Amino acid sequence: MKNILLIGCGLLGSSLLRRIHRKKIAKKIFVHEKSKKNLFKIKKLKLPGIIVKNLNDAVSKSEIIIFCTPMSEYKKLILKINNHLNPKHIITDIGSSKLESKKVIKKNLKRNISWTSSHPIAGSEVSGPEHGKHNLFENKWCVLIKDKKANLKHLNVLNSFWKMMGSRVVVMSSEKHDKIFSITSHLPHLIAYNLVKSAQDFEKKQRYNLIKYSAGGLRDFSRIAASNEIMWRDIFFNNKNNISKAIDLFIKNLNKFKKDINSMNDKSIIKKLIQTKKVRSKIIKLKQDIDKPDFGRN
Repeated sequence: MKNILLIGCGLLGSSLLRRIHRKKIAKKIFVHEKSKKNLFKIKKLKLPGIIVKNLNDAVSKSEIIIFCTPMSEYKKLILKINNHLNPKHIITDIGSSKLESKKVIKKNLKRNISWTSSHPIAGSEVSGPEHGKHNLFENKWCVLIKDKKANLKHLNVLNSFWKMMGSRVVVMSSEKHDKIFSITSHLPHLIAYNLVKSAQDFEKKQRYNLIKYSAGGLRDFSRIAASNEIMWRDIFFNNKNNISKAIDLFIKNLNKFKKDINSMNDKSIIKKLIQTKKVRSKIIKLKQDIDKPDFGRN
């Protein structure tokens, strides 16, 4: 590959930067980052890549352009670079929801320009270039979006690219993607935020210093709830219809648990607990996590 432009250099962007440099995938790696705080960290860490202020000049010189910013930034960036794009540009992103961002892209991107969306299933509750890792995508899924009128040539190039990142690639539609991740990712994060908020409200009302007694459950939910608020706001808003349906299903099942507890329905609640334990075994079998207790922490 020739030159690659990374727009945004936080956790995922800096991880891509490290991997591309280490594997010598591109001749030149251009990095455009608007955050002065992140720019300071990139320079302090002496990360590879050429930092560019002139985004349009970097676009003209690049073969692949990867949006590594919050989804709420897409429109402004697209309008900024439109006049410097040509049909040969391979454009992708790393956003966690696709249907709404697809509408924004379609409405604002210059005609005859292809955008092939990606979603690497990697990340952490921490953000910023200092947390990036060259092996962040190793053995992680990356979803490539194939909708109607997809550019198959660009899809194939990105398939190869993500495999070089160490990812296992799967292709699906925007609709399927957003339905799946509303349950596997978006709802769990929303529950984590709500549970921690409930703990804060309880602490304030009861005047107990309960946070110091955080058991494993609250502790692990608090890790998820420490995720970047701008990114998750964008995800919740962009996938609101699917997330709303997921919330309804969660409330329905929560009320069933409440009913079983209040009626002390031993048979029903034991059955639920046994059934749900099977998911953990399946996740480990599929190598989505390790089998060490307490998530491998000492």
